[in-house]
Amino acid sequence: MKIRLLLLFSLFLNPFLQSNAQTLPAIGICSSYTNDSLAAANGFTFLEEAVRKVLSPALSEGQFNEQLQAIRRSRCKIESCNVFIPGNIRLTGDSVDERKVLEYVDAVMRRAKIAGIKLIVLGSGEARKIPDGADRKKVVREFIGLCRKMAVVAAKYDVVIAMENLNTSETNFVNTVAEGNDIVRAIGHPNFRLTADIYHMLREHESPESIEKAKGILVHCHIAEREKRTPPGLAGDDFRPYLAALHKIGFNGHIMMECRWEDPAKQYKPAYEYLHQQLNEAWTTQ
Repeated sequence: MKIRLLLLFSLFLNPFLQSNAQTLPAIGICSSYTNDSLAAANGFTFLEEAVRKVLSPALSEGQFNEQLQAIRRSRCKIESCNVFIPGNIRLTGDSVDERKVLEYVDAVMRRAKIAGIKLIVLGSGEARKIPDGADRKKVVREFIGLCRKMAVVAAKYDVVIAMENLNTSETNFVNTVAEGNDIVRAIGHPNFRLTADIYHMLREHESPESIEKAKGILVHCHIAEREKRTPPGLAGDDFRPYLAALHKIGFNGHIMMECRWEDPAKQYKPAYEYLHQQLNEAWTTQ
């Protein structure tokens, strides 16, 4: 009788466990599409390229079409890009050329639409850095207005811009998820959302609670270990509190490893398995 009850219970529970496993966010990697085969062979399902490499208006149509074919042949899906705005195109301060910014954004978004890129990460620490001596409140207000216009352009091509927190060694503006949350909510546009970079959160000693407070606007995630931006598992960082926070808010975006790799052929698989294990634990212990 007890065995029969256990079997019935396991039959009841098994579909739930399978369903729960299916809801785990996909694990991807920020890397060149030339590493696609290796990434796919080691478990990754998504790859994040750089705007400057595959979508930049500095590329000729011939160069873009060449990259486009590579994207379409990729075994890992390429649906997001980073390294959005080059440092010579200012997003803050008196030297901002709004027309230049919006023309650049339009060119990138047009190509993103063609390539099937759905999300562009706005890190671009140099471009958004607030100039020394500038009136910070004024700069932030103007930045919010500019980003709202960028979002309108992105919406025209069905692409989402996702603001990324960067630590203070890379920029002096939007150094935490909490600050990014405030900025994105002030922009108030569905095509302008938030990326949580857990590596930068760790560098800034930011609590996972900031992720919880970003519920509803956090759509993308980057991750690496704190000290040397190494792949998950190399130093043994525990990401589970941050992953649990993602689970708590119903996060269903992608978690992309943005790391410094010394030997991808040897490091990809252990990193994937390490993060997948912590992700699974975070998703099943709540």
